[in-house]
Amino acid sequence: MGGLRCVDGSYLSVTPIACRDSVGRPYEITLELHRDGRPYGSVGERCGWLLARLARGVDQARRDGGAAGRWADPDDRFPDEAPDSELFSFRYRTRSGLVGGGELRCQLRTIPRWQPVTGEWRLTRRAYVEAWGATGVGMRAVLTSAELSGFVRGLVEEAEGCLEGRDLARNPVQGAGTGESR
Repeated sequence: MGGLRCVDGSYLSVTPIACRDSVGRPYEITLELHRDGRPYGSVGERCGWLLARLARGVDQARRDGGAAGRWADPDDRFPDEAPDSELFSFRYRTRSGLVGGGELRCQLRTIPRWQPVTGEWRLTRRAYVEAWGATGVGMRAVLTSAELSGFVRGLVEEAEGCLEGRDLARNPVQGAGTGESR
């Protein structure tokens, strides 16, 4: 179970739960959210492939330095170079398409900080992971790219375990719903 300490002191737990096809074989995940151990929401049906892609993207950005090395500090490097962009947004949806029951999103923000020693502004980037429960109460964690990488990588590893070793990066699912083994 992945988790984050939020700025208000609460703890957000995120647990991947397998989605199953018509013959009971796991093929993707949904995320169950808990706030300080209490149920908070269910979001992101079939979001595993996106999380796997994000984990690879954050790791790549940390290694490569971003666009022409714009971000000297690896903690400021994220896969999307657009300012204040969204890395993901997962909601709960009913079969009829209604939205409700929770949301989990991650948005990049660029933050200027004054450096009194040098007399200059320094830009930093952080991932703001925000969650809302079914009641509409929100929580927020602010992460460096290393912290986001660890959080997402942990979710992907746990998801692949609950999917009986299936690699989330594969899409579409081979043999899903056909009764064939992979």
